[in-house]
Amino acid sequence: MFDTRDKPQMVERAFLIGAYFDRADEEVANSLLEELAELVSTLGIGIVGKRSVFVRSRSKRYLTGTGKAEELIDEAESLEADCIIFDNELSPSQQRTWETEGDITVIDREEVILDIFKMRAQTKEARLQVELARMQYSLPRLARMWSHLDRQRGASGGGKGGGGAARGEGEQQIEVDRRLARQRIDRIKTELESVRQIRQTQRKQRSDEGICQASIVGYTNAGKSSLLNSLAGAEVLAEDKLFATLDPTTRRIELPDGQPLLLTDTVGFVRNLPHRLVEAFKATLEEAIIADFLIHVLDASSPEIFAFYETTRAVLKELDADDKPTVVVLNKMDLIADDPDRIHELKNHFDDNSVFISVATGEGLDRLTDRLTDMMVDRVSRLQLRIPQARQDLVALLHREGKILKEDYDGNDIILSAIVPHPIRHKFEPYLLSVSGTESNTLA
Repeated sequence: MFDTRDKPQMVERAFLIGAYFDRADEEVANSLLEELAELVSTLGIGIVGKRSVFVRSRSKRYLTGTGKAEELIDEAESLEADCIIFDNELSPSQQRTWETEGDITVIDREEVILDIFKMRAQTKEARLQVELARMQYSLPRLARMWSHLDRQRGASGGGKGGGGAARGEGEQQIEVDRRLARQRIDRIKTELESVRQIRQTQRKQRSDEGICQASIVGYTNAGKSSLLNSLAGAEVLAEDKLFATLDPTTRRIELPDGQPLLLTDTVGFVRNLPHRLVEAFKATLEEAIIADFLIHVLDASSPEIFAFYETTRAVLKELDADDKPTVVVLNKMDLIADDPDRIHELKNHFDDNSVFISVATGEGLDRLTDRLTDMMVDRVSRLQLRIPQARQDLVALLHREGKILKEDYDGNDIILSAIVPHPIRHKFEPYLLSVSGTESNTLA
């Protein structure tokens, strides 16, 4: 496929086009075009113009009508653009037609997102997922990559035989490339399945240890990584860029009541996220599927917050994770502190369980941790324990998975008051003390 980062001399000045097919969708189309501009800027490509275009009926050849296509090509030429980028999905044939008619590079929203993903991927898993999506996108477009054979054929100057020979060579090479691409796709899927098995084993270990897990989800650039950094004291990449996070990052935090909680940062969502990307990133997004609950982060300052909320919910539904218990977190409240009407609107739209915070200022983070504690209230017990000193392994387990509130010694025993997660409570039941402090019938 065409890679904008591999050919910077070809893509420096982009002309953006967003087609919509119902006049009622004009406002949404304009918003999506602005989002495309952010995506394109993330790749370091300059934008020389943007056009939102109403199309009465879809054209198989251009997507837009013939006259509108000619008009847009002329506009791109007058702006000295070296690339047209569509916010819409283009079929391989439409892409080739625009490039042929306009003698200009043409890409669509999906290709832009794929190039950003390639740029952001860090771990082997993310790189495999990106490569799979790119290969699946490229497969039906291989003929586009061999268009140089047509130019070679024309330059050969031979008769019909020469042209036919060159065309045959190109067709043969395309079939070879298709076969190799399909083989590579199969190998990537096999490798990803291996990754999934490894991650499943890691998750089982976490579950066996009784640690609750929460996934931070939300629209891209909402502040998910910044929130993880703030809560966990971690140093996860947190940039003011779209798709700054592609690899799931898990950190352990301790809540006010001593409970441990595993927090996982996940890749952000965008509207019109190509379905193949949801499928390709299933291994990453599975963190949301297996979590005990979700933390849905929203940018309170965004005028599109309600659309972003619905976008994330829609993707979670595709993953069968939309019924998870969820804490809705509205971040960046500091940016709308002087807009009481906006704050009132948000509070009316989201329920009383939502938490309003600012990671930048720290406002509301204490309320958020209290809310997270509430989400886990049925997962722990406060126990009084008498544990023989010979069972230091159990004391170590409490330090690791629970919280010791008070610790005393009585002869060869340790008297403990502790917060104990329910998944490991059975290990301590033989050492329970009654509420009055006298020993219950327990094993020594």
